[in-house]
Amino acid sequence: MEERNRRRKRVGIVVSDKMDKTVVVSVTSTYQDPEYKKYLKRTKTYKVHDENNESHVGDTVEIVETRPLSKDKYHRLNKIVERAK
Repeated sequence: MEERNRRRKRVGIVVSDKMDKTVVVSVTSTYQDPEYKKYLKRTKTYKVHDENNESHVGDTVEIVETRPLSKDKYHRLNKIVERAK
């Protein structure tokens, strides 16, 4: 049961919903450069399993790590935080 609690949750924006039951989510994180101490942004995209095709481009969503579902899908949609305007 401990393994389920340690799953990493991330919040990002849906950038593509053209696939069936899959969305592409862009997650932005900030980190500090070790040498210059400047804060930088890093953006990474994840393919996320969306069972009911309920999220669309522009939605802010929360994703959670899961077992590998396909070659490059290892996250699933946890909840939609905010709908696109």
